[in-house]
Amino acid sequence: MFRLEGIMSPMVTPFTRDEQIDEDALRKETRFLADAGVHGLTVCGSTGEGYAMRSEEIGRVTSIVRDEAGSQTPIITGIIADSAKIAIDLGMAAKKSGADGLMVTPVHYVFSPTSEGTVEYYRRIGETIGLPIVIYNVIPWNVISVDLVVRLMEMEKIRGIKQSGGDIHVLADMIRAIGDRIPVMTAIDDMLFPSFIIGASGAIAAICTIAPNLCLEVWEAAKDRDLKKGIEIHHRILPVWRAIGKGDMPARAKEALRQLGRHVGPARNPMISVSDQARKEIHDALLEAKLLT
Repeated sequence: MFRLEGIMSPMVTPFTRDEQIDEDALRKETRFLADAGVHGLTVCGSTGEGYAMRSEEIGRVTSIVRDEAGSQTPIITGIIADSAKIAIDLGMAAKKSGADGLMVTPVHYVFSPTSEGTVEYYRRIGETIGLPIVIYNVIPWNVISVDLVVRLMEMEKIRGIKQSGGDIHVLADMIRAIGDRIPVMTAIDDMLFPSFIIGASGAIAAICTIAPNLCLEVWEAAKDRDLKKGIEIHHRILPVWRAIGKGDMPARAKEALRQLGRHVGPARNPMISVSDQARKEIHDALLEAKLLT
């Protein structure tokens, strides 16, 4: 099943104190998000620390989430790599473990390939693995332009884009150019409601994992063109993302979940436990959003 629409939560990967996958906690997180009613799940992306995981771990996480979520929930696995060979190794592990599609970043090391190199990168991954691909447009120094996305769409396996790079202006350009042909998912966590109003097909954003019910509400408000409700929820989401959306976001996201009673352990080194100041900032934001009492 491959469906790219609505609120698709990018899951954290729970770890034990010694940074091993906490399978019980992962199953609990999967059930929590499924019970909330999200429309799909992504694993091993940025929020899920996929950049710090081996192929066998990516396969194991995908397998556990697939088993717990069932066959009717779309599951997309993140592939964050710097060569086609490594991306294919990761993607094959995900495919064998039940992923419905792959969410693939451009390369992220210091160097950037030519446009032709990027096209070849996605072509080789798609043809070798055979799963649908969502372009994960997130690398600040290797942003995939609208024109390049149009070229990539000529490939059968390119089935959507998660637009993280830039801001809502770039998202608007992307929706205008290609939104009638493939789904454009927003990853601008503090601008979900405006993103939906201008035509985003849904969201794959960390805030959808931290506050899935609020995100589902704002999605429905946008569909209903209920501006009053949508703006009210937007203002509840905003402070939460302001507290979490910083350089150590995976650690901050896990701290937010801990405060919400969802224990997912630490982030992997070099992410470390957040400071007392950050912990208070997150707590105050969750209170303001009425996620804590």
